[in-house]
Amino acid sequence: MKRFAATVVALALLSLVCAHANQASGTASSDAPAATSSTQSQTITITRSGSQPSSTGAAAYFTGSGRIEPLFQAKDSARAVGARVTFVPGAPTAWHPPLGQTLIVTAGTGWIQQWGGSIEEIREGDVVWIPLATKHWHGATPTAAMTHITIQEPLNSKNVKWMEKASDEKYHK
Repeated sequence: MKRFAATVVALALLSLVCAHANQASGTASSDAPAATSSTQSQTITITRSGSQPSSTGAAAYFTGSGRIEPLFQAKDSARAVGARVTFVPGAPTAWHPPLGQTLIVTAGTGWIQQWGGSIEEIREGDVVWIPLATKHWHGATPTAAMTHITIQEPLNSKNVKWMEKASDEKYHK
């Protein structure tokens, strides 16, 4: 039941993020959008769970093992992309500054650290916003796995700029 509730919260937040992105880009919104020939010809798309191949997080960007499952790519005027990422215990990402990134923790316990800041714990149901160009890392704690959904906007087909790995001494302190 907790996982279902976390998924419902994640989908509701995704809807809000997309609505906010549309407003920020100047796209008009209203309770009853005007019907045009282009909107009438559009159809809802369902991407079935498991229909997209998952991959292992690249060793250059993850310490330990991470699994990345793509959820959605930007379509038409949308710019956001999303994935579900699972970290085994002790696996963080490398440092990276995104264009802006939202993490929705759906299972387990993890850590996140902003450059120059302290490590903070994140848990199932937490939503984390990482502002533009904020250098940080995140991942599982040394003793627990963690899964999150990430939502972000790529620039020139890149979601983030990968940098050095989180040092073992810093991560395991």
